[in-house]
Amino acid sequence: MKQYIVDAFTDKIFSGNPAAVCVMDKWPEEKWMMQLAAENNLSETAFIVKEEAGYHLRWFTPGTEVELCGHATLASAFVMLNYYEKDSGKIEFNTMSGRLTVVRKGNLYEMDFPTYELREIPVTDAMEAAFGVRPVKAVLGLDLVCVFENEEIVRNVKPDQNLLMKIEGRIQNATARGMDADCVSRSFCPKLAIAEDPVCGSAHCQIADYWSKVLGKNTITAYQASKRGGTLYCHLSGNGRIQISGEAALFAVAEIQS
Repeated sequence: MKQYIVDAFTDKIFSGNPAAVCVMDKWPEEKWMMQLAAENNLSETAFIVKEEAGYHLRWFTPGTEVELCGHATLASAFVMLNYYEKDSGKIEFNTMSGRLTVVRKGNLYEMDFPTYELREIPVTDAMEAAFGVRPVKAVLGLDLVCVFENEEIVRNVKPDQNLLMKIEGRIQNATARGMDADCVSRSFCPKLAIAEDPVCGSAHCQIADYWSKVLGKNTITAYQASKRGGTLYCHLSGNGRIQISGEAALFAVAEIQS
């Protein structure tokens, strides 16, 4: 079985968010997929099988299967459109989050994702203790989005992973208005066995949606300010969908001895 390692949301290796992509003829046991994801120890390992209804895509962190992952979807589309469906400019995946479409537009891969209803919740002492800085605002969808006063705070925050486990959200995001981008963010995922996701596409279904409303614009350029860093180009359609685009770079191709 071939496994591709792709850096997503970047045009060069050693940056962006690395994902493993496995293209298979049939599904292995779920336990084996969990073991491979743990062995890879990347924030996401994607598994793709071609079925009668089309390509089925599943995502696993080192700790669990998840219902949506942006960077591994981008990496999966990169692999499929460059190595398996070379004559196509579009790929569709059947997933736990429904049918996801990715379109190649030059060097960018545009993913069509659902947004999540966001509701403002009170900023709590627990949030302040977890991040070490008090947010100025908090909104909750699938994930927690904590808004901070400025970009410098987001870049320098060193959260307590154990305390993050005790506050709301699948992922705990820190975000602020950006200087060179519309917004900057960082995504912490201890509940998914990931200390920090280098560039999180699914979190931006909420982060970009939030900033779109605050800034009064449908197109948001977002920068994930992790050590690796990555840029996401986001467009809110106004119909409960968001298009998130990014580049990708192939790092390695391996043979898995299953």
